[in-house]
Amino acid sequence: MSIHKFYLNGLYIILDINSGAVHVVDKLVYDMMDVFDGSNDEAVLSEFSTHYAVEEIREVLSELHQLMDENKLFSKMVDVPPHFSQKALVKSVCLHVAHDCNLRCNYCFAGTGDFGHTRGLMSKEVAERAVEFIIENSGPRINSEIDFFGGEPLMNMSTVRHAVSYIRRRENETGKKFKLTLTTNGVLLNEEINQYLNDNNISLVLSLDGRREVHDNMRPFVNGAGSYDMILKNVTKTIESRNGQNYYLRGTFTAHNLDFAADVLDIADKGFTQLSVEPVVAQDCDYALTKEHLPQLFAQYDLLAQAYLERKRKGQGFEFFHFNLDLDNGPCVAKRLSGCGAGHEYFAVTPEGDLYPCHQFVGREEFLLGNVFEGVKNTTLPDQFRQSHVLNKSECRDCWARFYCSGGCHANADLFNKDINIPYEIGCELQKKRLECALMIQAILRLESGK
Repeated sequence: MSIHKFYLNGLYIILDINSGAVHVVDKLVYDMMDVFDGSNDEAVLSEFSTHYAVEEIREVLSELHQLMDENKLFSKMVDVPPHFSQKALVKSVCLHVAHDCNLRCNYCFAGTGDFGHTRGLMSKEVAERAVEFIIENSGPRINSEIDFFGGEPLMNMSTVRHAVSYIRRRENETGKKFKLTLTTNGVLLNEEINQYLNDNNISLVLSLDGRREVHDNMRPFVNGAGSYDMILKNVTKTIESRNGQNYYLRGTFTAHNLDFAADVLDIADKGFTQLSVEPVVAQDCDYALTKEHLPQLFAQYDLLAQAYLERKRKGQGFEFFHFNLDLDNGPCVAKRLSGCGAGHEYFAVTPEGDLYPCHQFVGREEFLLGNVFEGVKNTTLPDQFRQSHVLNKSECRDCWARFYCSGGCHANADLFNKDINIPYEIGCELQKKRLECALMIQAILRLESGK
């Protein structure tokens, strides 16, 4: 498959899969692409000349051939970069500074913070050694990323502060540059912590699920009380303290709020502009998403896309992670093939210093890779992850969305299929729907801006 075509919100859209070129066309061109393969002009003329003028068809064919010459239609398959056969360079680590949490979220993949094991906090020594691990394994790379994660990382603020000071010192000594992020549920945010995070240019991922009843149903405190009011107050102050910049407000929707577009818009109505609301990944529970839910979820993405456009036009827009798509300068080939780089470019570090392919694999002992003191001991797994890219996955190889989703989440594939090479089907379907909405939105915004 080298093109994908779809009709959405009054637009006929053709995507050239390998190049990423997007074409908004009329009904004639849209229908012609069911027949035209780049080398069969006469067959196209024969098929459509009874309904359209021959000269009109020839003109369209000429334009299609011009797009082919410009590598914007039926472009050739991308090649796997040579460095995929070489040892990977570590680009980012996720520091689990706290395997504990002050919430008891029902859908928590981390087992409410302990990842199925003992609750605990990362020591300063382990944090320092994790920083050295990325420095030692990043080769000539200058820019890397470190995410402070949990559980709830603000429960171990002393290690966070120590690690940040250590990172800044090592930047000066090595010439490396680190982008820092902290993922928090927002309970412990206060003026002092906000000032510290802002002063140290630490990006934030904050949690809010939408409407009060939706949020409190899934994100209670240890005693069962709802956390919405406190978190809304805290994240509002935090975002205001950084002038509405350098954050993402992230939520999760489940089978209990299949009308999740209302939750996205509720968050936007409160003045938040950097949003991401994700489908829960779960099985064998009452809040899990199933294939039967897909039509309703697709309709919600359509509704959300329309509201997104309308608000943009009125100057009341917000950014929704899955609708942010760069049609001109998308990710590099390596990123398009393998996504996040889990297991070979990206690692998670537990409080004890153990290494896993990513934060979602922590606690799955068959994926233990080693530790920050001795390095990666299981050298087979990183290569398996590195070679688990879209051109090596049978379900992905011919999928039109392969270079946008990069094969999906390995952890979800393992959870549902016990094989990182077999993608999570519901996740695939939702991703394809989001992509069609995003492509439509970007096409309309371009048309309306005259670009």
